[in-house]
Amino acid sequence: MSLTFDPKTLAELAALLNETGLSEIELAEGDRKVRLARAITQVAMPVAAPVAVAAPVAAAAPAAPAAPADLSKHPGLVKSPMVGVAYLSAEPGAPAYVTVGQTVEAGATLLLIEAMKTFNQIKAPRAGVVKQILVTSGAPVEFDEPLMIIE
Repeated sequence: MSLTFDPKTLAELAALLNETGLSEIELAEGDRKVRLARAITQVAMPVAAPVAVAAPVAAAAPAAPAAPADLSKHPGLVKSPMVGVAYLSAEPGAPAYVTVGQTVEAGATLLLIEAMKTFNQIKAPRAGVVKQILVTSGAPVEFDEPLMIIE
């Protein structure tokens, strides 16, 4: 059995995917079914805030660029609770939530992680001094990835 579909209709459905931001459309009529899907890449998620990368990076200049392997057992390590994109400030041009050397209270916002177009506040698990910031603003982060050290 060979199914044929009108190319114009398929093009219209593909345009609808792009216009609405949907990742897939599925239509069924009788025993005929068509499903169009588009690939969603990691780059597509932070498109709403590409400018947020420029200003916060400058604010994060005193941060350490990478975490040595031995930091994984550090008692003051703050790890990412999710996969997403880290932002060190609330918006472009705004000061960073925290800086190295700053004293923070338990529950203070340290940074944001954007996941599925939702900005999630990452809060300090305890009071202390920010010793290292291990991520840069606009960088993707993985679950359990080291973000900061608070002593």
